Amino acid sequence: MASAMQGATGMRFIVLTVLALLALPAAPGFAQSVPPDRSIADKLPLFARNNCQQIRDPGNQLFCGDAELAAAAEKLSTAIEARLARLPDRLPAIEENAIWVRQRNLGCGIVGQTAIRSDDFDRVKACLLKVTDERAAIVRDPDFDCLAANTAAGALICADPSLALTETELNSQVLALIGKLDPTAARFAFSEYGRWTRERDRKCNLVGKENVPLQELESAEECLTDYLKHKIDEIAAAKGDPKKVFGRQVAAKSPDTDAVDFCAARIHAANSCGNFLRINRVYAVDSQVTEQEAQVTGEIEMVVLAPFTTCSKVASTCTGTCWDARTGRPQPGAGNKERSAEAFNVTRRLRIQRTFAFVKATDGWRCREDELAPVNSGTAGGGS
Repeated sequence: MASAMQGATGMRFIVLTVLALLALPAAPGFAQSVPPDRSIADKLPLFARNNCQQIRDPGNQLFCGDAELAAAAEKLSTAIEARLARLPDRLPAIEENAIWVRQRNLGCGIVGQTAIRSDDFDRVKACLLKVTDERAAIVRDPDFDCLAANTAAGALICADPSLALTETELNSQVLALIGKLDPTAARFAFSEYGRWTRERDRKCNLVGKENVPLQELESAEECLTDYLKHKIDEIAAAKGDPKKVFGRQVAAKSPDTDAVDFCAARIHAANSCGNFLRINRVYAVDSQVTEQEAQVTGEIEMVVLAPFTTCSKVASTCTGTCWDARTGRPQPGAGNKERSAEAFNVTRRLRIQRTFAFVKATDGWRCREDELAPVNSGTAGGGS
């Protein structure tokens, strides 16, 4: 439940991205627009004025060209902005929203990018209005974010009022501290905050248990409570100085999964990868350790938060490779060739395996890496 962001600039990016997922044209170069049925365009009074033919999604074409649907989308956008303002970690909302848009289309009979038939216009419009109004009402409810928890730890926290209050307290204190930092330092702080969540889930043995019944996870509640309170105490000890919490160069106690996570989080923060990718999970696979150095092979799962081309600086620096969009496999060396215009869309999941180099310091194991390239292997799947 975390990722890197930077101040007001990051907030504007998130809002614009979420709005783009609702009703704005696709970014140039990411996809070709889909010509609408001419009779559909004739039913949309704002179609020509708003240049709706540039939008590739048939559902979003209707939102673009119909005043009633546009008003509904505006209400939903306002609700989303309010939701973002109360979320400590805003980036996952993009992923969740993209999934909802896809489900919205399917539920209203819109399949892929197949143009809507004129005979179906009234039915599809009525459906889109209904589900958009319902979505706005849900998003406006502060309890929605708790009910929508999609991790085992999130579900446990939401089910226990005392845990939920403790997490809320931690979130508030973290945001207050980060608000004192300049944009660059804030980016690193948000990345570290995200790493806390992954570390918490590992320590409390909750990774990969999203489908386990809550009653079988109750033994982890004490661990969650202890972790959250430990972080609150750590912040209290800093006496309002964010650099005492986030300004330190962090080292790992052992060359293990935590060490790989330290390394990956630092690399993503240094390269502003949080604008495009969220680190979801980290695993250590193997390690070779001497007295002063270590090589640790780790797997990192990332979720795409904003589109980026499969062979670009973002791809090579933040995922470690260029990619073949057709096979979903790494394509090393493609950066020296003509770059593909194909892009990874929101909600796509990328999983890479890479060997990281560490050196032993007085305070623990420090990562030597500055970027993720090159990787040993990888896969890209899921999403749209």
